[in-house]
Amino acid sequence: MAYRKLGRTSSQRKAMLRDLTTDLIINERIVTTETRAKEIRSTTEKMITLGKRGDLHARRQAAAFVRNEIADVREEGEDIVIEDALQKLFNNLAERYADRQGGYTRILKTEPRRGDAAPMVIIELV
Repeated sequence: MAYRKLGRTSSQRKAMLRDLTTDLIINERIVTTETRAKEIRSTTEKMITLGKRGDLHARRQAAAFVRNEIADVREEGEDIVIEDALQKLFNNLAERYADRQGGYTRILKTEPRRGDAAPMVIIELV
């Protein structure tokens, strides 16, 4: 098989990958297990590639995968700007990686998780 099952049914696995990918887009750095990080690396890089394309079809494809979560709330003058994960993907991350041809994530190993000694990593956007 071309993917890891991660001990879940297909619907649970898809939901978990969507959540972790959205969290990585919003926070730009998360701590998770090594196998989960290796799986969300591919989905995150696909989403950033869609963000770099920037057309309507790419935006709809990304919107079908990325959760509708608030990424940033800031104040510009008298207006309050609320930015969700999809807007951050297409506005900020697409500009940041415009001249990069892949390899948008980095996986750094940390100490094992206390309790079950699962190998833990930090996955972050480069």
